[in-house]
Amino acid sequence: MSLKLDKIDRKILEILQSDGRITNAQLSKEIGLSPAPTLERVKKLEQSGIIKSYHAKLDTAKINLGVSTFVQVTLRGHNKENIEEFLKEINTIEEVIECHHITGSGDFILKIMAKDIASYQKLMLEKVSDIKVVDSLQSLVILSTFKDSKVLPIPN
Repeated sequence: MSLKLDKIDRKILEILQSDGRITNAQLSKEIGLSPAPTLERVKKLEQSGIIKSYHAKLDTAKINLGVSTFVQVTLRGHNKENIEEFLKEINTIEEVIECHHITGSGDFILKIMAKDIASYQKLMLEKVSDIKVVDSLQSLVILSTFKDSKVLPIPN
């Protein structure tokens, strides 16, 4: 179900993506509505599933996660059973923070966060490459990140 978004809904979504902790009073000032209709609109966006959750963005260096990688995964066969087995296993590995089904030479791309290279190597050897349906892995270590926005563009 797609909800029709007006200019005010889009503005609410832009603001909440930038500051999920904004008070309803401040949000209502920024969009030019009184607090009650503002809260009603936010609730509608939450109930419709457009707003799925609220999160704190953490500083990876301060929580001792020094290695970020993308890993392209190719499965032994691209069939429903192998995909389901892979997803079941990959969802148990907390260091895998993203998993995307892709087109091209691989089947999936993972984003993995680890403490250091030794931790990353252990994770790859003991968990990821140990998944029986995995045929090959190609790791891409992220040297530095110049843009890491979680703010989605909201189409008209």
